[in-house]
Amino acid sequence: QVQLVESGGGLVQAGGSLRLSCAASGRSISTYTMGWFRQAPGKEREFVAAIRRSGSRYYADSVKGRFTISRDNAKNTVYLQMNSLKPEDTAVYSCAADRNAYSDPTADNVYDYWGQGTQVTVSS
Repeated sequence: QVQLVESGGGLVQAGGSLRLSCAASGRSISTYTMGWFRQAPGKEREFVAAIRRSGSRYYADSVKGRFTISRDNAKNTVYLQMNSLKPEDTAVYSCAADRNAYSDPTADNVYDYWGQGTQVTVSS
């Protein structure tokens, strides 16, 4: 079992930055694909970013060039650096872990473990 705990959310003005962290416990996530998803009120959960064990990264078009996903296997932690934030980025952000190295990293139904989420609010 893997437990995931997100942190780093908060309230920020448009144009600002936040760095989310996802700390894993229970076992090493170094071989897992790690993803970030978000869900805004009244909307479905959507893919944000993912990183494979190889280091390959994937981004939603809406965040490409503004967000960066990274991982520190020594700390068993994944990060999401969010720059140039917009009001439409407001959502609950959740991290997820997928044991399968070959799944579609943008699909939420392939992930095996989920964190509880952290709120990000961007004011205009």
